[in-house]
Amino acid sequence: MGNLRARANRYNFLVAFFVALGSFTYGFNSAIIGSVIGLPSFYAYFDFEATSSYGGNIIGASNGLYAGAGAIGCWTVFWLLDLLGRKRSIQIICLVCIVSAAIQAGSAHIAMFLVGRFFNGLGVGFINTAIPTYISEISPPAQRGRLVGSHGFVICVSYGFSGWCGFAIYYENDPTIQWRLLLALQIVAPLLLLLGSPFIPESPRWLIQNGRTEKGLTVLEKLHANADDPEHIGAREECLQIRRQIELEKSQKSPNIIQLVFSRKYRKRMFFGFYLQAMCQSTGVLVIANYMVLELNNLGLSGSTPLLLLAVYNTWAACLNYVNALLIDRIGRIRIVTIGITGCMVCLILVTALNAHYGNAGNPNKAGQALAITFMFLFVSFYGFGIDVSSYVYCSEIFPTHIRAKGVGWSVSGLFLMTTVYTTAAGPAFNHIGWKYYLVFIIVTCLMLPYVVLKFPETKGLSLEEVGALFGDEVALDVSHLSGDQQRELDAEILAQHDMAFLREDKPGLHSAKTEVSGPDYSNSDTEHVEQIVEDSSHGQGHGVTEVK
Repeated sequence: MGNLRARANRYNFLVAFFVALGSFTYGFNSAIIGSVIGLPSFYAYFDFEATSSYGGNIIGASNGLYAGAGAIGCWTVFWLLDLLGRKRSIQIICLVCIVSAAIQAGSAHIAMFLVGRFFNGLGVGFINTAIPTYISEISPPAQRGRLVGSHGFVICVSYGFSGWCGFAIYYENDPTIQWRLLLALQIVAPLLLLLGSPFIPESPRWLIQNGRTEKGLTVLEKLHANADDPEHIGAREECLQIRRQIELEKSQKSPNIIQLVFSRKYRKRMFFGFYLQAMCQSTGVLVIANYMVLELNNLGLSGSTPLLLLAVYNTWAACLNYVNALLIDRIGRIRIVTIGITGCMVCLILVTALNAHYGNAGNPNKAGQALAITFMFLFVSFYGFGIDVSSYVYCSEIFPTHIRAKGVGWSVSGLFLMTTVYTTAAGPAFNHIGWKYYLVFIIVTCLMLPYVVLKFPETKGLSLEEVGALFGDEVALDVSHLSGDQQRELDAEILAQHDMAFLREDKPGLHSAKTEVSGPDYSNSDTEHVEQIVEDSSHGQGHGVTEVK
């Protein structure tokens, strides 16, 4: 039933939502290009036409460089996160995002713009790994879905905000200021995060992993303090569980990404994380968002109307992301993703069919064009409700502490790699084959979904340390599946240890997975009980731990 005392307090929520300024950075920087390429002044300054072959290649290169650099960022940021810690790494990443945004806003030549876009992609690749990693490590099991879900929610909020900025800037009289101001706004969120970062705590799991156990416990007590637990037993149990799991894993070498991909112990998790992110991007969600203004032009809309609809589209997506964050801990990760993907594909099939018949600005059938736009909105409704939040939550949960930064980085690189492929090809594809490009997303996603439904285990309700049991790991202390009597004995044992004695390495008892304790052996005493709690892990029923075969 889980450790109900370890619950997030206001401070925990405040920290999570503040660092989500990094999520805002990723979302805003990714979305703003959709508004920029909807401004005639952008094409006029750099002297090319959006509908020309050269224009399609430039737009494709802009998106491709950004996404490709993002993948590189995901593959390289882990060493920074592990070496310097989550907090210091976030500060450095903010500087990268600020400088690269300034380069774009000050571009005097299209090559300068593309260079800035590349380094900005590198920065958001860093930050799109660092933020969910950090939030997952400060969150208690019962509310981890909602807290990590703030990452996906804020991404969509930033998409909506970028849309409204694009709509507002359309009415600026100076054409040069239009696109430069939009690109300069990319500086705001990382600057705020950088200025406020000295006041956020370091990840308690990183602190404990690096031998700073007392500091880690202090952070946990501050993050998860509540009136029902004045002795901080919940935080102490959590600290004990983290410490014992890290001690259990200390004998294992820290592998690099290539070793993880081919490791028998971790390759399944690496594959699941990458596969899930790749499938989510294979829905075509970023292609639709980035090229929506141009697609709406094809459906007969012009002027500021496409920019207005883009703003509404992204704002609506943010609302559904919030619903996703609220429901994910109840419905389960895999079930809600399945609902979202299925709904997206039904809507995209209808969008494709309607575009085939009415996707021409000269077509007189306004009702058909309006219906196509309606199903585009329904598409993002399902994506926001079931996918955006869930994909980040799941990928941040399935890796143990000592490889989490590498695992999350590898997983999110699946997002950027697929985005690179799809967005780079999108410009030329829409110019040459039009609506037929949507068929790629429909076919690929429909082929990928069944594997997720059948093979991916549910992680709802488990601590980060206990998730490892789903993949065959030994769990040093399984708090979630202790019986009531065992839970009370563990509480009493922790409460009986004064100060930090129960965590010190020279103290016999609860600190070590291999040391006997007075009372039951919490590392394996409940094994038979756990094995009897079998759930349908593909559908998120119950809270038992079933190893993935």
